[in-house]
Amino acid sequence: MSDKHKAHWEETYRSKTENEFSWFQPSPQISLRMIAKAEITADEGIIDVGGGASRLVDTLLDQGFHNLTVLDISHSALEITRKRLGKRQERVKWLECNVTDFALPQQVKLWHDRAVFHFLTSQDDRTAYLERLQQHLMVGGHLIISAFSPEGPSRCSGLDVMQYDNNSIQQMLGDSYKLLENDRELHLTPGGTQQHFNYFHFVRID
Repeated sequence: MSDKHKAHWEETYRSKTENEFSWFQPSPQISLRMIAKAEITADEGIIDVGGGASRLVDTLLDQGFHNLTVLDISHSALEITRKRLGKRQERVKWLECNVTDFALPQQVKLWHDRAVFHFLTSQDDRTAYLERLQQHLMVGGHLIISAFSPEGPSRCSGLDVMQYDNNSIQQMLGDSYKLLENDRELHLTPGGTQQHFNYFHFVRID
């Protein structure tokens, strides 16, 4: 992803209010359920990739997690959540950077990605993402990733996207990741459009 993509997302997040975004969720229920099943302890590291304006971090703070990192390419997206959290933002580490090029000081136990990976339409970007994943998610750690399903749209927010089912996401990740669960979501955008998502819960085994 290039500076062009950063400019695109900055403009996107500046042009609408939070609940006008097509991906807006008042509460990320499927993600929260899968995180609960992963049985992560409060002090183990969690990163929310592309979580700039997501409300996931709010609930994780409510549940007592205190080793949280939120990564997003967009400064404007991160600011939405910082302002919403108020003083609680000090309990979160914030990374304004590209998911294909970043570094953490230590590995995490859970990597969460709601709808970032499917924007990586070039093989180079997908390879870089998977390299960061392999570098930062510990063996035995959990990967929760959602993406448009084959029934979903081929474009989102003016950009092309990839679509994934169980077989294609497993092929992309390789044998180091074991699929524990797949769930489907029919997401209704604020404009009333239906979007089909697949949610995948993997554990890293090698």
